[in-house]
Amino acid sequence: MRIKSSVIILCAIMLIVSCSDKKDPDNKTSYNAKIHSYQFAKVEKGGVAEQRKLPAQLAAFEEVSIFPKVNGYVKSVLVDIGSAVRKGQLLMELEAPELEQASLQARERFARSKSDFVIDRENYERLKQASLTAGAISPQDLASAKAKMEADSALSNAEKANWQMQETMRSYLKVTAPFAGVITERNTHPGALVSAEAKDSKPMLELKQTAHLRLQIDVPEGMAAGLKEKGVLTFYLSAFPGKKMTGWISRKSMNITVQYRTERVEIDVYNTNGLLAPGMYADVLLNAPGNPNAFTVPTSAVITSTERKYVWVIRNGKAQRVDVSTGNQTSGKVEAFGQLQAGEEIVVNADDEIKEGSALQ
Repeated sequence: MRIKSSVIILCAIMLIVSCSDKKDPDNKTSYNAKIHSYQFAKVEKGGVAEQRKLPAQLAAFEEVSIFPKVNGYVKSVLVDIGSAVRKGQLLMELEAPELEQASLQARERFARSKSDFVIDRENYERLKQASLTAGAISPQDLASAKAKMEADSALSNAEKANWQMQETMRSYLKVTAPFAGVITERNTHPGALVSAEAKDSKPMLELKQTAHLRLQIDVPEGMAAGLKEKGVLTFYLSAFPGKKMTGWISRKSMNITVQYRTERVEIDVYNTNGLLAPGMYADVLLNAPGNPNAFTVPTSAVITSTERKYVWVIRNGKAQRVDVSTGNQTSGKVEAFGQLQAGEEIVVNADDEIKEGSALQ
């Protein structure tokens, strides 16, 4: 009897549930309506101004790695890392006895050749004077004297050039600063053998100009086109949090790197107080004005897939897919370039359920 009662109760519950579903036939419809309830906005003409933060780095305005120009031993190193040097200051001295001897020998050869030339010239001048007397000097002797004088003159000039070359090579034993700056690296000590032919060796010294620095920024090509020289930019250095700095665009590379699609832009920064250093990281705030030829649409209206970017436009009451490319963007709007017209309605909350040519509400 209990089993029969339980069966009756179960059947009654199922009947109630079934009736409840029939009494609310719009439950599923209202769910679907909620899924397919779309919002619309109008396409606006004009661009979107954007402020973007770009990474940058300070670099020395001039820097050089100093390698030996001749083979020799390090005699003395007169500077160390952090040493401030002026242009032309002596940094290191090398010693190479063979260069000293080669220079002395070249000087002696030049002196001997010059002496021979002086004697030959004097002899020729005398023969030339004597030839004015008819029959005193044969033309052959005069021509021979002149040829010998000219040959000795050429030899003397060659010996002089060789001596000057040896003197130049000897001058490389004294290493001087090509410009004013700071020694940032030292990799040699007195007594070390250095070679001009060594490959993949470290430089003896590294010199960087720190009074004048470059702030180097790699700007995306879409924004770089709108930047002009002498334009003012704001930047913040990580070493000085919260300190606002400004600078003027000093130069543009006028070249887009293929790998990153960016253009190098530089700002001259003068390190008057000596607090800045090459290698410091910075954030640059770049104001990108809107493109007047662009259209502005809500950010959520642009659908991005692996193959394309597009928006859904309502034309003649039907949904039509329009491919676009995007530009500047804010939190709510984005520049769109494509076959759009100002005032057209687009779907703001588009999804994958939309089909081409479907009527949307």
